[in-house]
Amino acid sequence: QVQLVESGGGLVQAGGSLRLSCAASGSIFSFRHMGWYRQAPGKQRELVAAISSVGSTNYADSVRGRFTISRDNAKTTMYLQMNSLKPEDTAVYYCNVANLLRTIDYWGQGTQVTVSS
Repeated sequence: QVQLVESGGGLVQAGGSLRLSCAASGSIFSFRHMGWYRQAPGKQRELVAAISSVGSTNYADSVRGRFTISRDNAKTTMYLQMNSLKPEDTAVYYCNVANLLRTIDYWGQGTQVTVSS
């Protein structure tokens, strides 16, 4: 069992930055899927950014060039650096780790990000 705890959300003006952290209770290095998702009111949860066990990254088109996903060397914390924030980035952000077939799938409780115009 791995527990994930997000932090770093808050209220920021458009154009500002936030850094989200996802602290895991154990190593997340071995998980096939590691990423950040978000869910805005009335919308489906969507993938924002993902990082593989070898460090390759993937981003949603809407955040590419503005957001950066990373993890620490101890492989227990995942980050999402969010720059040039827009009001449409407002959502609850969740971190997630899972094995290849998602038979093991862990989610954090979410952290609210609100971007004012």
